Amino acid sequence: MFGLAYRMLGSAEEAEDTVQDAYPRWSGADRAAIDRPAAWLATVVTRLGLNRLTSARAQREEYAGPWLPEPVLTRDGVLGPLESAERRDAVSTALLVLLERLTPTERAVYVLREAFAYSHREIAGILELSEANCRQVYGRAVRRLERPEARFAPPEEQRRRLVESFVAAARGGDLAGLERLLAEDVVWWSDGGGRVSAARRPVVGRAAVLRFLAGVARRTEEGTEAALAEVDGAPALVSRLRGALLAVTTFEVRDGAISGVRVVMNPDKLAFANRQLAAGSPLE
Repeated sequence: MFGLAYRMLGSAEEAEDTVQDAYPRWSGADRAAIDRPAAWLATVVTRLGLNRLTSARAQREEYAGPWLPEPVLTRDGVLGPLESAERRDAVSTALLVLLERLTPTERAVYVLREAFAYSHREIAGILELSEANCRQVYGRAVRRLERPEARFAPPEEQRRRLVESFVAAARGGDLAGLERLLAEDVVWWSDGGGRVSAARRPVVGRAAVLRFLAGVARRTEEGTEAALAEVDGAPALVSRLRGALLAVTTFEVRDGAISGVRVVMNPDKLAFANRQLAAGSPLE
């Protein structure tokens, strides 16, 4: 239920609230009349998620700076099994960002189909659509996402090596090493939400990103620690200071180079990952 709500909303906090809202409905239901509890719960969570998405879209339009989804550490299985490249891609930070292009109904159909392999008939029942309409909505969602690069996703080991090399170069202040890792058209997004100092616009291009990183390095407080972690199914960087989570950084990889970097620094958005770490969710 949490995994479905998170993919629908891009927010761990709202996903938790959605699951909590679903509980009294399950508790008060006539369970003897429910033939398929999993499908019943998916219907409840999806419809609650649709209600939340409608209000969330208006809030995100007024968000200070780039909006990024809340990071979730996934080595503990909180989002369900991610044993295949397809399952990992279905919960990647890059996809969660792209899902913001969709209407709430398109997003629900896409998530149920791609992440949970529901049939169009089952999705139609959940959303109270005709099966034909459901197929049309799904096709429209796929076209709006325009993700041909997903067919050429790099092997997991290659992504990991690039992230490890990035971390090593950043720790050592090796700008030449960072330059070799970044694509020429790399884009860097920072999400501070107006709560902490962060770039209000994307930083575009290798040269601009390197200048930005040099400035970040000068401002980094002594004692800040960085560690690798699996976030949204992919290798990521977790930065902490005296045990407090400062930032979670995720990476996009294309043609053997880092093509996109997304950094969440808004403390509100780090609350769930902070609790995961406090509860012993593993780093690498």
